[in-house]
Amino acid sequence: MKDIQIHIPGKSSEGLSRVEKLRALFDRRLAGLLVLLLISLAFGALIAYQGILAGAGILGLMFGPPVVYCIVAFPEFGITVLLMLAYLLFFVGRLGVNFPLGTVMDGIQGLLILGFFIHQKRRSDWKIFKGPISVMILIWIAYNLMQVANPSAESRLAWVYTIRAVAIVMLTYFVFMYQIRTISFLRFLIKLWLGLALFAALYAYKQEYIGFSAAEDAWLNSEGVADLLFIAGHWRKFSIFSDPVAFSYNMVVAAIICIALLTFVKETWKKAVLVIMLLLFFSSMLFSGTRGAYVLIPAAMVLFVILRINRQVLIFTGVAGLFFLFLVFVPTTDSNIVRFQTAFKPNDDISFQARKNNQKRIQPYILTHPIGGGLGATGAWGQRFAPQSYLANFPPDSGYVRIAVELGWVGLFLFCLLMFFILREGINNYFLIQNPELKTYCLAMLLVVFAYNVGNYPQEALVQFPSNIYFYLAAAIINITRIIDERERRTVNA
Repeated sequence: MKDIQIHIPGKSSEGLSRVEKLRALFDRRLAGLLVLLLISLAFGALIAYQGILAGAGILGLMFGPPVVYCIVAFPEFGITVLLMLAYLLFFVGRLGVNFPLGTVMDGIQGLLILGFFIHQKRRSDWKIFKGPISVMILIWIAYNLMQVANPSAESRLAWVYTIRAVAIVMLTYFVFMYQIRTISFLRFLIKLWLGLALFAALYAYKQEYIGFSAAEDAWLNSEGVADLLFIAGHWRKFSIFSDPVAFSYNMVVAAIICIALLTFVKETWKKAVLVIMLLLFFSSMLFSGTRGAYVLIPAAMVLFVILRINRQVLIFTGVAGLFFLFLVFVPTTDSNIVRFQTAFKPNDDISFQARKNNQKRIQPYILTHPIGGGLGATGAWGQRFAPQSYLANFPPDSGYVRIAVELGWVGLFLFCLLMFFILREGINNYFLIQNPELKTYCLAMLLVVFAYNVGNYPQEALVQFPSNIYFYLAAAIINITRIIDERERRTVNA
């Protein structure tokens, strides 16, 4: 059969060949390359004229929508991003990123809460709202929301700026309770926590023995910072965190987790890694010069011994106790150890006496204001929005004192009740859980919550990233371990 040929008038075979060549020049691939080239030139011009801000905006447009989708659709990814950014927030900020990172944190938490409600449509489980911790958290959030109508409040704007740090952060407890459902993910989160803490400890060593970065030096030379951080000719280290207090408290809780895990792991190399990390966390904590943190490990060890009293624990705590006694009484000229020793001699500490006097001075105000002076009345927000008020220049120097002043003795009672229920659930769950690994995680988180509660008296332990996020993660894990353990037992018995 002969080929059928179609003749187009006015078009020779040579003309058809030229048309095909022109089409080849403008095929899809070449057009795509040209478009990418034009976009690259446009982006380059924007960055050249507008600087790093334009670059950050371009990256946000490229990666923002996929990341937002993944946070909502894949909660394990979203929780990981939240925990990592909470730890690295101030480190990234000091790199020169001129962007409201706190708002980004609020946005991530908001997306996780949105994802929580979306996932509830497909896998309904509202039982997480029924426990005593859940009920107390909801009561606490409601009480803080009602503070907008506090007649003693000097500024409503202070409430607006403070409430998001209370309500949104506490709601992440329900996100953790609902979305952390497997022991493998729980194991990953513990490793992530210790990995980030290890990075912070090593960075503190860098600050101590190599020095601060240019951005950190600029911050240290800003007004008022040296008065707080330059003590006895030595800079207090803050690592990747906002201040030395946040740094030291996070090293303490990481060390406590290592101590708890040492009771579970069997492999020698794992024990060696945990001991090395424990020593790094403890020694780097001394660089912070935060005396309130030094007593937290001994305090947590008291609860640890009560819960796990046996021969091995008694030997371990006995050796640790002798080591602490040695550090407290050994003659030394090292400024870090000298400051550590003063934490156990509070009567000789001028700052401790000043705090006692401040607390004594504010007691009449607390007694005459049962619902307090309003959320955000003290500290930075009080000085910004109501600088003329009585509370604006009052230094609370304690999480419990701040609550008593801003939310009254009623608020202090509710907060203490919440902490009591978290600790009670932790102790009960520890003795109910049968899986040894889950039991260890529950013990670790119980000790972390206990340490934060003790540390909340000399300092404000739960207001700054990452402690505010990780505290409610620990509170959630206390119940998550029991839930997973009960599910495993039901599966075995089925």
